[in-house]
Parts: sequence; C-alpha cells; structure tokens
Amino acid sequence: MTWRNLELTYPELSRQERSRLHRQIIYSTVRQAFEMLHIWTHPQKENLARLRECHGLDLWDAALARGQGVIMVAPHFGNWELLKQYMSNLRPATLMSLMYRSTNSAMLDGFLQLVRSADNVHQVRADGMAVRQLFKVLKNGGAIGLLADQQPKIGEGVFAPFFGIEALTMTLVQRLAERTGATVLYGWCERMSPNLEFALYVERADPAVADPDPLIAATALNTGIERIARRDPTQYQWTYKRYSLRPPGSNEHNPYKLERPVR
Repeated sequence: MTWRNLELTYPELSRQERSRLHRQIIYSTVRQAFEMLHIWTHPQKENLARLRECHGLDLWDAALARGQGVIMVAPHFGNWELLKQYMSNLRPATLMSLMYRSTNSAMLDGFLQLVRSADNVHQVRADGMAVRQLFKVLKNGGAIGLLADQQPKIGEGVFAPFFGIEALTMTLVQRLAERTGATVLYGWCERMSPNLEFALYVERADPAVADPDPLIAATALNTGIERIARRDPTQYQWTYKRYSLRPPGSNEHNPYKLERPVR
C-alpha cells in the first residue's frame, strides 16, 4: 500500500529514491504505532512533557476568544493523539468534540473510547447525527477536531487535487465553516527525535476552505494538508487507500487493484 501511494504521489522519484523513502516510512510507521500506544497508556502529564516546542498557540487562543467556534483540522501526520491531549486540556482547558469512525473491531473501539475518555474530549460517532452535533458545538463557540484527510463516502465530498491526483475530499469542513463562521486551523505534532520528543504547530488555514464553492474549498483544504505532509513524508500515514474511488466518467480504475492480463 505504501509503495503504491508513493508511486502515485511522488512519480518524479527514481526507483532507488522511492525504495529509500519507502523503508524510512515503514520504519517511521512502526515507531508511530508504538508512540500512539505509549500516549494511550501513560499519564497525561508525562505525555505533555514530551512537547519540546509549541508554535502558533496564540492563533488557538484568539480563535476561541472570537466566540464563533474553532475547527482544528489534523492530518494523519506525526502524533495526532498527543495533539488532541494538549489542545483539549491546556490551551485553555476547553472541551473538544472529535468526530471518529468506528473500526471493524468492537474490542478496539472499546479500547479507544476508554483511553480517550481521560482527555477533555467529547467523542462524536460519524453517523447521521454527527453533523448536527458538530454544528451545535460551533454555534456555542466550542472547538471540534477533524482528521480531514480520510476518504469520505460518495455524496459526502468532491474530487479535488491531492498530491496532483484527484481524491474524494470531505466537504464537512467547508459546510461547518461557511455556516457558522468558525475559524479553521491546522494542527499537528511533529516528531523531533527518536526519543519521543515532539514539536506542536498550529497554523491558520487558507480562508478558501470556507468558500461557497465546494471544489475551491476542498482544493484549499488538500493544499494545506499536502504542505504539512511534505514537511516530512516519513511521518505521514501512507498505509491508506486514499485514491480508491475515482471521479465519475473519468474511466479511471482503482489504482490499488492489479489489472488481470487479457487472455
């Protein structure tokens, strides 16, 4: 999966360069899994001490002070669980609503619910009531967090460029921001060293993420996420079929499926 994604998103690399990057990503992905487990199973105070640098926190404080809500867009980059812990407890202590998708494992779902319940977080299951709940939070001046680089269901997004390839992209950020006037920020925790040391970053999103045109908004959203991923491709999650759905009428095939030779 990772190799195929690199073929799609970094076509300019030679096979040798891609192989080197692929090895680095696999190593980083394994490390990331252990880092997540560490965050879930250790005291919050100990986890937050892992942050060596914090940048852009004034943007978060100013956005909350506006009283029109904050949408924190977090890509699958670095350690998003540490980001969640910090932003929901210390800047300032604000209840953050997070939308999540259920996994195929009831046991894993239960574990994630348990470890996340210790944080100042309201978990919103991605179902028919989720959007209404998120609108309510923003209307009340609250904060929500979204992992916005996941492929949505058909009908819940538009196709927009991501690493130069059309990808079905959620329009939820655009709908929430346009209708509530909420501030949209990007947030991520980037690994600084192999010793569980991180730097936290908050940046303001391009205002175009709230454009009335869903395509313009989705393109702006993806541009911001791609820029973060390119900071260090080894820390981005490449084990996901981001391009499995193709634009209607494009005659493109799922790039993750091998075509059988015609006999």
